[in-house]
Amino acid sequence: MHKNNLKAPAFSLTDTNGEQVSLDQLLNKKKCVVLLFFPLAFSSVCTKELCSVRDNLKIYNSLNAEIAGISVDSFFTLKAFKEAQNLNYNLLSDFNKEVSEKLGVLNKDYYGMKGVSKRAVFVINREGRIIYSEILEDAGKLPDMYKVQEVLTD
Repeated sequence: MHKNNLKAPAFSLTDTNGEQVSLDQLLNKKKCVVLLFFPLAFSSVCTKELCSVRDNLKIYNSLNAEIAGISVDSFFTLKAFKEAQNLNYNLLSDFNKEVSEKLGVLNKDYYGMKGVSKRAVFVINREGRIIYSEILEDAGKLPDMYKVQEVLTD
């Protein structure tokens, strides 16, 4: 986990409605964007993480942060996952693994599966700078969302 001030790569990913959503569109909504990369929809730890964010969305809203979950699952899978878990924020499909690759969170081997996102969180400010990131090598662990909330209050 660390703070940096690198420029986030521009991207556009498919949401659960099959529409393109760009980083710029997310940044135009609030003062910061919190990108949550997760390995796979419907897996136990990912479900726990994303439901925890769902249950605490009022905190992120009060801190003027836009949340977006990102995985390499298809947008069809993410739509089913979002509906099943009643998630109240964007899920974006990085099916072609381009954004995961650009941000250095692409896991080359995840239980024999090639090219799955690592569990990671990035906070990006309105200027498009990464002001906080945490990339976990152990997908069984969760990012420190209290630290994310701390960064958002600065």
